[in-house]
Amino acid sequence: MHRFLPLLLAAIAACAQADAADTDAARLQAAAKRVTIVRDDWGIPHVYGKKDADVVFGLMYAQAEDDFNRIETNFINSQGRLAEAEGEAEIWRDLRMKLFIDPDSMKVKYRSSPAWLKSLMDGWADGLNYYLSTHPDVKPRVITRFEPWMALTFSEGSIGGDIENVSLRELERFYGTHAGDSASGRPQPAPLREPTGSNGFALAPSITASHHAILWINPHTSFFFRAEAQLVSEEGLNAYGALTWGQFFVYQGFNDRAGWMHTSSNGDDMDEYAERIVKRGDGYVYRYGSEERPVTMQRIVVPYRAAGGMSKREFTVFRTHHGPIVRAADGKWIAVKLMQEPVKALTQSYSRIKARNYREFKKIMDLHTNSSNNTIFADAEGNVAYFHANFIPKRDTSFDWRKPVDGSNPATEWKGLHSVDESPLVVNPPNGWVYNTNNWPYSAAGSNSPQPRTFPKYMDNGSESPRGVHALRVLSVRKPFTPQGVIDAAFDTWLPSFDVLVPSLIAAYDAPTTADSLKSLVKEQIALLRAWDHRWSATSVPTTLALFWGDELLHSLPAARTSWTSSDTLLANGTTAEAKLRALATASDRLVADYGTWKTPWGDINRFQRLTGDIVQPFNDAAPSIPVGFTSSRWGSLAAFGARPANGTKKYYGTSGNSFLAVVEFGDSVRARAVSAGGESGHPTSKHFNDQADRYAAGNLRDVYFYRSQLAGHTERQYHPGQ
Repeated sequence: MHRFLPLLLAAIAACAQADAADTDAARLQAAAKRVTIVRDDWGIPHVYGKKDADVVFGLMYAQAEDDFNRIETNFINSQGRLAEAEGEAEIWRDLRMKLFIDPDSMKVKYRSSPAWLKSLMDGWADGLNYYLSTHPDVKPRVITRFEPWMALTFSEGSIGGDIENVSLRELERFYGTHAGDSASGRPQPAPLREPTGSNGFALAPSITASHHAILWINPHTSFFFRAEAQLVSEEGLNAYGALTWGQFFVYQGFNDRAGWMHTSSNGDDMDEYAERIVKRGDGYVYRYGSEERPVTMQRIVVPYRAAGGMSKREFTVFRTHHGPIVRAADGKWIAVKLMQEPVKALTQSYSRIKARNYREFKKIMDLHTNSSNNTIFADAEGNVAYFHANFIPKRDTSFDWRKPVDGSNPATEWKGLHSVDESPLVVNPPNGWVYNTNNWPYSAAGSNSPQPRTFPKYMDNGSESPRGVHALRVLSVRKPFTPQGVIDAAFDTWLPSFDVLVPSLIAAYDAPTTADSLKSLVKEQIALLRAWDHRWSATSVPTTLALFWGDELLHSLPAARTSWTSSDTLLANGTTAEAKLRALATASDRLVADYGTWKTPWGDINRFQRLTGDIVQPFNDAAPSIPVGFTSSRWGSLAAFGARPANGTKKYYGTSGNSFLAVVEFGDSVRARAVSAGGESGHPTSKHFNDQADRYAAGNLRDVYFYRSQLAGHTERQYHPGQ
């Protein structure tokens, strides 16, 4: 009898597991029946449900249909598990995430979350798991089952969160042996870094033709980083816009009464502390005031995919009360302190999409977890506003917070957070508009902007930028505004940097001391640039000349390469006449070598191409592509297109910049137009993989079907998840 007992117990366990699986399947099928997904004729999902949690379920299912790979990759990365999919090269990225993201801690935070938020996280996990259960052909790389707590690991929708400011190179130097000093051959100049960030405008009824507020939404991200969707429930949810793959809140978008646009901020929201470390026995202590405190030591295991299967690296990491040690400098260990409030962050990210006016939106901002962004806001009541970075700690202004501060000095502790009203804030200025282009807040409303002298220096570490100069011009002269007028302003072709740079080049050519032999190399090019209006165009040869010349000049002046906010002035004043003309000759030679002539129109070089669903896109000069007229934002182009050669190509292919764009007009009803880079689907076989590309390149936004009645005649498919 006893020998049959193990078999009996195993059979009982198997039956219990089968019953649990059946129960779970029935529960998910019931949830799916409560959701309706309507795909419009651009493939964009409009998700309807009775409760918010039902809509989240359907949203995640729809996202997974469009690009499960991007969803899983985002959450592999957010949990520090990228090396499990991509191998040993990602160990340090994973270690960085694991310094801040602990699954056990996230599970505790999930369990203690408000019931309404838990229900959304449950719906999030259920929607993804239901997709996997109904699509057995989809093979996850790492995450075979999503758990609700995982939503807390990626609770703020920026393309690069605060954690990513920690240097991987320095982290590796501290916790391991830096590999990468064995490269041989002639040193090559590092590729020019594309300015990051976004544009946002809000226009008050006083300067619009309809006398309704208008919002311009123009995030600059890597392409295909966000999806587009609408979320509608019977609990007051009705939001439309761009969602980062795998998240269940609209990051940049609008509801029927209000809209919001985030731009990357230069506010100081995190700090480094130089800790005085002393070895004590088997451990370490650090000085703090008159005492010595023990350094916390923690073991972190980082699994990674290897040729023979899974392997792992183990690390002993260190922490002080300021945060984890991430590097060393000048004989001290450097700890980093940043915002770590995932429940509050997810609460704020979701709650703001239901805010229906300025008062409600501002109240949600009091959660102070939108750490790395400024926000441009507009509502149907006619309010427009600029909110500065939402997480700015109060600090002793006698310290230079741009550098590591003395961790042993208690005076360097944060002293709470600046309130919204204590930060640069602009509400309904007399000029009728607010904007941000990742520049400082001190021009957000032109002459009605906050004044820097009234704020501590750490409130913002930025400056004015060429894009800021450009925005100020178009917002000041183009009115009354219509939605199309806002689009035209956002695609204005002026390149303000060349108002500074080209005259300096012409002056160098005209100088009597410049050698005639050098002038003879660029005579025809100078004639073209002398007549150029400093505006981009896909058919323009001077645009090509100016951009290639500017890049050559940047390579000669390292300071300008890393400071695009003032690169035009640095280049104009910091390079000699000879250097300017030689850079033009070199740029011309490059154009001849790569394209056969320096008289190559800009659109023949600058291209949009989408060939595969890969996260890192391949490019091919022989494959179809589309000319794009707008340029890198480095030179002040509001419409941004970060492009460069890749995979041995001669042509430049965009990988970042304008991604999702929308213009929204509020009133008794909301009217909107939008376009996304490429298309909604990540599957090359889908007709929605690249169906928006021509519109994207031309700045020709399509109508948004916000109301159910507008979907009549524009519905491609209506279904429940799983059908």
